[in-house]
Amino acid sequence: MATPKHVSPMIKGVLEYGPVLAFFVAYVLLKDKTFVVGGQEYSGFIAVTAAFVPLMVICSGLLWKLTGHMSKMQAVTLVLVVVFGGLSVWLNDERFFKMKPTLIYLIFGLILGFGLLRGQSYLRVVMEEALPMQHEGWMILTRRVCAFFFGLALLNEVIWRTQSTETWVSFKTFGLTLAILAFFMTQGKLFQKYGIEQDKEG
Repeated sequence: MATPKHVSPMIKGVLEYGPVLAFFVAYVLLKDKTFVVGGQEYSGFIAVTAAFVPLMVICSGLLWKLTGHMSKMQAVTLVLVVVFGGLSVWLNDERFFKMKPTLIYLIFGLILGFGLLRGQSYLRVVMEEALPMQHEGWMILTRRVCAFFFGLALLNEVIWRTQSTETWVSFKTFGLTLAILAFFMTQGKLFQKYGIEQDKEG
């Protein structure tokens, strides 16, 4: 299996988070506008979604080319962006795109849950290099992340079904990211208890 190539953190960050931030900025600028294409009216949200999908594909492709690697998580996310973003534009219905985070977190939660039923931590497979930990620690963290993903899926459903599109866009852009960051920050005691000291010789 090819080793991922080193890429500047700044370039990696732009390619990973740039499309999401661009979506937010474009939505703020175009949310009150209506576009007519082929006699069909499209809201600013649909227009921004139509631009976001190819931008996401291009940035993911560039990241893949530069690093020589694409994780299964990234691949699943990209496929769902294309499918549900495409459906929203094609059917002129923003609900499909709003459901995308729900499905992403449900799929990841189910995958982790399936691994737990087999006595395995699939989370360890993708994070072990960055976070060396004992098996028991990985199992505990995986159970917590699994429950957390199901919670995020439910929260996304509640937000998009009960709040305005503007609130949902802010939640998707900043709320989900901050929630994930806060979750891992609260796992400090777990990392301390089960973390494996790296060999510091040399």
